[in-house]
Amino acid sequence: MPLKFYDFTIVIEAEEGEAGGFYAYSPQLPGCYSNGQTIEEARRNMREAIQQHLAVLLEHNDPIPRRDHPFFVEEISIGVPA
Repeated sequence: MPLKFYDFTIVIEAEEGEAGGFYAYSPQLPGCYSNGQTIEEARRNMREAIQQHLAVLLEHNDPIPRRDHPFFVEEISIGVPA
């Protein structure tokens, strides 16, 4: 069976608290998220979470969200009076 490939942006953030670890999610797939003890593990777990999310969408004949406009993630610094 031929495969069709989709691109998804994921965001990985450090989790707060003593346990540490990293939290990952995709802005294009609300409700699809994962985590891991390292960035690599969070990325790997997020790939699996997206695959499972897409399998459910296909099972229900729901469309796979497509990125139809550019999506940028940036970090900026803003100075505020101390």
